[in-house]
Amino acid sequence: MNHPIIPIVAQGASRLRKRQAPKGRQVDAQALADVRALLGEAPRRRDLLIEHLHKIQDRHGCLSSPHLAALAQEMGLAQAEVYEVATFYHHFDVVKEGEPAPAALTVRVCAGLSCEMAGARELLGKLPGILGREVRVLEAPCVGRCEQAPVAVVGQLAVPQASAENVLAKARAGETTDLVHDHIGLDAYRAAGGYALLRDCVAGKLDAGQVIATLEASGLRGLGGAGFPLGRKWRIVRAEPGPRLMAINIDEGEPGTFKDRVYLERDPHRFLEGALIAAWAVGIEAIYIYLRDEYHGCRAMLEAELDKLRADPPLQGMPPIHLRRGAGAYICGEESAMIESIEGKRGMPRLRPPYVAQVGLFGRPTLEHNFESLHWVREILERGGEWFAAHGRNGRRGLRSFSVSGRVREPGVKLAPAGITIRELIAEYCGGMRDGHDFYAYLPGGASGGILPASLGDIPLDFDTLQPYGCFIGSAAVVVLSQHDSAVAAARNTLAFFKDESCGQCTPCRNGTAKALDLIRQPAWDTALLGELSQVMRDASICGLGQAAPNPIDCVIRYFPHELVHHE
Repeated sequence: MNHPIIPIVAQGASRLRKRQAPKGRQVDAQALADVRALLGEAPRRRDLLIEHLHKIQDRHGCLSSPHLAALAQEMGLAQAEVYEVATFYHHFDVVKEGEPAPAALTVRVCAGLSCEMAGARELLGKLPGILGREVRVLEAPCVGRCEQAPVAVVGQLAVPQASAENVLAKARAGETTDLVHDHIGLDAYRAAGGYALLRDCVAGKLDAGQVIATLEASGLRGLGGAGFPLGRKWRIVRAEPGPRLMAINIDEGEPGTFKDRVYLERDPHRFLEGALIAAWAVGIEAIYIYLRDEYHGCRAMLEAELDKLRADPPLQGMPPIHLRRGAGAYICGEESAMIESIEGKRGMPRLRPPYVAQVGLFGRPTLEHNFESLHWVREILERGGEWFAAHGRNGRRGLRSFSVSGRVREPGVKLAPAGITIRELIAEYCGGMRDGHDFYAYLPGGASGGILPASLGDIPLDFDTLQPYGCFIGSAAVVVLSQHDSAVAAARNTLAFFKDESCGQCTPCRNGTAKALDLIRQPAWDTALLGELSQVMRDASICGLGQAAPNPIDCVIRYFPHELVHHE
């Protein structure tokens, strides 16, 4: 009667032996060798998963199933965990078994609003026939070069004012790598007094309380969109128990926004000194910079400048600075989604509380900042808080960097007084409207900031001034429309963007953006149903994407009824 126990025990032992092998796909020896060669001596930590995925994609042009399985084994992760991260981000090409690899060269054409107004749709229609089957042509969300519209990205090379001819020329010449020239490097920055302020802080010539008070007196607020007062944020995080970390957001994915790229291309050490001063004042042990993947030239330049800074640091015990690469996900501009991505996960916003100032990166109190916020720290501390606050119009204080694109004669980053109106901005800073174009409407805060008619062109542009009109300034991304454009077309463009960029975590955003887009693509708008849908999205979405996505629709219904055919 005991005999049946023997095979059962043996069978159990056999199962245990089998489980020592990884679950799922068995690892291909050549794929494992490829992955080990690419990773070299780099740590296999969980938070480096996205960095390692980039290495494989850059080398092989895609992420094949064998390479994903090999990477999972090498990092000690479940294959499903690696796969879910790889498939979350737009810039990773995951190739399933039996599927062909993508073409050796990919051309992405920006379909953001400014590029669409400049002829991106026509370009998308022409390029596949001109470039041939060996080149893959994709429609891309905003690539952060709205002042150069339309823009195509050939491999990793941005082509401004793109045409079929110049894109074809770059592809044939094999020019596929972006470079940043003429920036202020470390030596030039130091020669002009750079890092002296940081040394004074560390030497005790300034104390942290004095520095924070100066920033508070300036009225400087976070310039990534939320507008939280900078000095107050430093005090909050400084009061939290250590160790504390810093996360810097250069993932400016809001359609219409490009100011951070422009400042980074010109003067990278100004923001790095601001970050190091913040680290000193708040007691930060490590700094993480999250840079959007579309900024290939900026990344190469910043990596080189960071290497120089590490080799010749401005102070002893400089906190380590880690540069992390995004992978094409607008949602990672949200602070907690960015932190998830830095940790090597899908960029999905966290429920709050707790806030990132309390429980942020790797579970530690985290000082999260937009790039431009830190860009201003040195100048404000050198000139004084009142210098910055003395600028402004219409009762507002400070300076704002407006990313202006669309139908103006001179688009670009315009440093102007806070509270300037759109009419003043166009006339004084943008050379007026382009020939043949009359001012019709504008987006004051990018795709999510709403749409206003020219008749409301005298509202001061700043934090808190646009909310009564159903809009907000956000990161000050201004897109100017003329009589040749329509608010309805702008709303359709922005909603298509939000639908594609929703992380899918919550139903109101995931289903709401899709339903809203279907409704506004109809010849007749069911305004009552759209109003109900907008309210649900605002009330129930987890993060700002779903909450703000209805803004363009609501503005069209409120301010542009003449463009609508109503559904009865």
